[in-house]
Amino acid sequence: MSTTAQNPFGIAQEQLRNVAGVFGIEDDMVTVLGECKKAVEVSIPTTMDDDSIRVFTGWRVTHNVARGPSKGGIRYHPGVTLDEVKALAMWMTWKCSLMNLPFGGAKGGVVCDPKQMSAGELERMTRRYTSEIVNEIGPEKDIPAPDVGTSPAVMAWVFDTYSMNQGHSVLSVVTGKPLAVGGSLGRVEATGRGVFFCLEETLARRGESIEGLKIVIQGFGNVGALFARFVADAGAIVVALSDSSGGRYDESGLDVARVTAHKARGGRIVDFTGGEAVTNEELLELSCDVLAPCALELMLTGENADRVKARIVLEGANGPTTPDADAIFEGNGVLVVPDVLSNAGGVVVSYFEWVQGLQELF
Repeated sequence: MSTTAQNPFGIAQEQLRNVAGVFGIEDDMVTVLGECKKAVEVSIPTTMDDDSIRVFTGWRVTHNVARGPSKGGIRYHPGVTLDEVKALAMWMTWKCSLMNLPFGGAKGGVVCDPKQMSAGELERMTRRYTSEIVNEIGPEKDIPAPDVGTSPAVMAWVFDTYSMNQGHSVLSVVTGKPLAVGGSLGRVEATGRGVFFCLEETLARRGESIEGLKIVIQGFGNVGALFARFVADAGAIVVALSDSSGGRYDESGLDVARVTAHKARGGRIVDFTGGEAVTNEELLELSCDVLAPCALELMLTGENADRVKARIVLEGANGPTTPDADAIFEGNGVLVVPDVLSNAGGVVVSYFEWVQGLQELF
């Protein structure tokens, strides 16, 4: 355990201090960049399908707006905390800056389990959440997008609720929308495709081929599932996959198309017929060439990094590796491709969608 006690925001601040030391950034600047500009907490009363009322807690955090309006996803997850949202907002600032986009970092989150909610409940909660943060977001102020637990449909509800409040359609208030309401082609696949591109470039610089490479992927949401499809199509061997229920491991390779179809039918990866069952913790320590954590943050820590057998850690998730783990990986010769680069495809295409929205260009 590091002194930050695995607090996501403490870890983001520690990463900032480490980088500032390398680049010689003055202390006053680090002090400013180490805090978030604004954090708004809202309560979200929602009528459930049984006519009862539940009150959810949500946040919208802006880290920095020096480069332009803030940009960042909305996360629906039972484990969301304010410190997690603040860390994600800070990481978004670095990601947008690295991609040379005119955005600062932001993030939103609601404490809920979208898997246990109906479409109607999700819509009512999303619309109320949007109403509560309606004065915080806007095309020139703060532009939300999808994240863990949210989808193009959720973005359409945010867009519609904001537009109703303004009295006219505001296409550029949110990105990751369905194509019918001003979404951008390729946005759904963008983050997973970006992770794939970063793997291709990493291998090219090492004179290696993706053909026959053994890959382990933790997380089978939007990013993990699409990345799995791209690497399998390119000839890699996906030896292990997981979702929140657990994972499956097969040294000779899992059939990604069959796993995807199994998930589409509502199945859990741990129940997939093929290979052997593994826990999400065991999966991180499997023998492979590339480990791609594509789930939540703080998965690779000082406690398990020494047992990671991969040669390359490809960060599909935001903040999956702690500074303690980074130090161990460096000592062990494990290359870490950081999240601010490897999963930035989503915000790049979100930028295209925002520009299209400002121009009313479909």
